[in-house]
Parts: sequence; C-alpha cells; structure tokens
Amino acid sequence: MPRNLLNALLFICGWLTCLLGGGQWLWAVAVVLLVHLALIGSWQREGKLLASAFLLGSAVDSFLLQLGVFDFAEARQLIPLWQALIWLLVGTTLYHCLAWTTKPWWRASLVGACFALLSYGASSWLGLVRLPYGEVATLALLALVWAVVLPLLHGFARLYAARPM
Repeated sequence: MPRNLLNALLFICGWLTCLLGGGQWLWAVAVVLLVHLALIGSWQREGKLLASAFLLGSAVDSFLLQLGVFDFAEARQLIPLWQALIWLLVGTTLYHCLAWTTKPWWRASLVGACFALLSYGASSWLGLVRLPYGEVATLALLALVWAVVLPLLHGFARLYAARPM
C-alpha cells in the first residue's frame, strides 16, 4: 500500500476514534500514532511538527472555547483531549498525504476550510459540542481559522525540514 494512502487511512481511523470513541477509545489514537511513526514517518523527523500541531491547534481551539464559540456542556478552560488529539493527527499528515497542499498556499487554506466544516460539523451533529453562536456562523468562522492555521502548520513543516532536530 502506498505510504500516503496508509497515512490518510491512519488519519481517518484516528479522527473517527476521536469523534466516536470518546475517552474509552483514545488509546487507539496512540496506536495510530505508533503505526504512523513505525511505518511512515519517524519521531526524529516529525516530533517537533507533531508537537507544534498539537499545541497550536489546542491553543487556538481553547482560545475559541474561552470566547464561547464551543460549549462542551461543562465548565472547562481547555478543549477535551479527543479534540486536541485531532490536531496531533493533522500533524501526521503534513509531510505525507497533505504534502500536496503546501504550495500554492491557497490549497492548504481550501483544504483546511473544508476539513473544519467536516470535523466541527460532525462533532456538532454527534452532540460532542454545541455551537452557541449558531452552526452556520460558527462553522464559517472555524473554516476561516483553519484556512489560516493549515498553511501556518505547513510553514512549520518547511522550517523544521530545513532545520532538523
């Protein structure tokens, strides 16, 4: 199986685990990450990028949580682990199945916007999160956020590839 196809399948498995599995299945995301690192990437090459995607995405979503964009039906300062792990999974795709979106920058913006609509729309539809400002307005905002964040993550990928660990 081609590596990019395996990378995409691993991402989808991890993403679905985050959305459908809840806390009891999050160990499967660790398995997805280990398989990715064993068969496709390496911690040496991708470690900083994975950490950056996890931290940047979690910070952005946690900021949006503080602004009231998300409601997880409980008072919280940070997004739930399942949502943060999606950002880690996004990091696993940047050197692989999403590498084609690097240039021109608008490809990453378009793919990011579409993925935001899919991911947050599915989260809302599954009842994992409420969108207090309304679904259409919130999804439009999240699409814009992802249209900026995915090219930024590609910038990190280029920076880290030029200056390995």
